[in-house]
Amino acid sequence: MDYNYPDEMKTRLRRIEGQVRGVLRMMEEGQPCKEVVAQLSAVRNASDKAIAQIVAENLRILAEQAEGNQNTEKMVKEAIALLVKSH
Repeated sequence: MDYNYPDEMKTRLRRIEGQVRGVLRMMEEGQPCKEVVAQLSAVRNASDKAIAQIVAENLRILAEQAEGNQNTEKMVKEAIALLVKSH
């Protein structure tokens, strides 16, 4: 399967990248633990949403290709395993 990641997904990951840089800056500035952890939690939530979006798109593509394809069940199981592994 050929994967095509939309610009929206890439933009979401660039935002996460910026959040991580912000957390590093907070650490370098000696910000309180509570604030650093809050920002890291936001990074984790954003990352979880990105993972879910990528897996959902993959499942959508698989559903379109499902008719008559014997490997579909295996591919769906792999996609679900990826989603479960991310948590």
